[in-house]
Amino acid sequence: MPAPSPAAIAALKSALGDGGWTDDPAEIAPWLTEWRGRWTGHTPLMLTPRSTEQTAQAVRVCAEHGVAVTPQGGGTGLVGGQIPYGEVLLSMRRMRAVRDVTPLDDAMTVEAGVTLLKAQQAATTAGRRFPLSLAAEGTATIGGVISTNAGGTQVLRYGVMRDLVLGLEAVLPNGEIFNGLKRLRKDNTGYDLKQLLIGAEGTLGVVTAATLKLFPIMRSRATAVVGLESAAASIELLARAKAETGGGVEAFELMKRLGVGLAIRHIPGVREPLETTPDWYVLIELASGEPGAAESALERLLADAFEHGLITDAAIAQNEAQRAAFWKLREEQSAALKPEGGGWKHDVSVPVSRIADFLDEATAAVERFHPGVRVSAFGHVGDGNLHYDVLCPPGADVPAFLSRWAEGSQIVHDIVARYEGSISAEHGLGRLKTDEAKRYKSILEIETMRAIRQALDPRRIMNPAVLF
Repeated sequence: MPAPSPAAIAALKSALGDGGWTDDPAEIAPWLTEWRGRWTGHTPLMLTPRSTEQTAQAVRVCAEHGVAVTPQGGGTGLVGGQIPYGEVLLSMRRMRAVRDVTPLDDAMTVEAGVTLLKAQQAATTAGRRFPLSLAAEGTATIGGVISTNAGGTQVLRYGVMRDLVLGLEAVLPNGEIFNGLKRLRKDNTGYDLKQLLIGAEGTLGVVTAATLKLFPIMRSRATAVVGLESAAASIELLARAKAETGGGVEAFELMKRLGVGLAIRHIPGVREPLETTPDWYVLIELASGEPGAAESALERLLADAFEHGLITDAAIAQNEAQRAAFWKLREEQSAALKPEGGGWKHDVSVPVSRIADFLDEATAAVERFHPGVRVSAFGHVGDGNLHYDVLCPPGADVPAFLSRWAEGSQIVHDIVARYEGSISAEHGLGRLKTDEAKRYKSILEIETMRAIRQALDPRRIMNPAVLF
């Protein structure tokens, strides 16, 4: 798509008014580079609307002039979908109002620029809980996590973002406003249009606000880190945890020893969680509405796991500081890999029952392909989502290693496909995986998605480099 014309730029500046745009390269620069540094884009103009109406005016001008738009939330995405390459950058971070919280409806309406952390805090203030949680929650925005259908650490109990949205407000590619901010659990009156927008990565419209599901605050919570000899043991432990608690497992996070060791080495304040150094670790968190129930259930679970040889070591958090330390170890897994030079990153999912088989097969395959690589695997065992990162051999040529990323990823993703998994569990496709996804999606799926996009955005102005 050609660069925006001077007339289009002038019209956009006029529509947003003073304070609603910038063309200063120094102001724009922090929003043009992906967190891991893989993509650094460029744009002639960054728009920062304060309202839904301003957003609609901006998109309307872009539609009239044929100007491409890249919507952006907190900029924490890891597949490059938020990085413009010549498109106008539409940043939603100034739309950050909590419009209302209605505890009797267990619902809350917030604007797209509200951070995930602020949304959690607003729910807590009202005596409720918004459960979606991920490492970047202090920066990631509601609009962004909706557009990418983010998952995080609580999916096992509460579902992904798609499961937590009751209603949406969005600006469509022609500049019209879709007002679907309902607080209803049941509305069986035709196509659920909000579900088209969730996970669409900004290709079908710009999310401006959302009504979110809230939940009761649990009255007991218990957290532990355990050591295991194998990933297979973690699957059996998960099954026992579910049976013991009757659905009270909130998080079940697997970590390989390599990642734990690198977090201890590179992240200040991270310490060994156990007296031993097992090959695998699991962070378990249980919660209950009954006081003391989570703690009792965790003690019974661990006693049973020791008796049956599923775990080799365990530590239960005795206070909030210890719980936070356990979670810091898990949440810093990705950051801990960054100082190691380079890696082939994978965000995949497979059926829970096949996780151990996938890990064995994929690791053997990448080690044959590039001898000396180190595999750091961690993720959400409870929902089958693994972050499977293949690190450069120590002392190797990093650029040469990274040049083999596409080949190495195809090996991993082909195995994922054989296990009936997904090559993108929670990060989306973005610039990184849009072309590769064509290898794994059926022609029917691709053509159906193209037809939907053509119907809503015939000029393909919304995030044109992303999706089919």
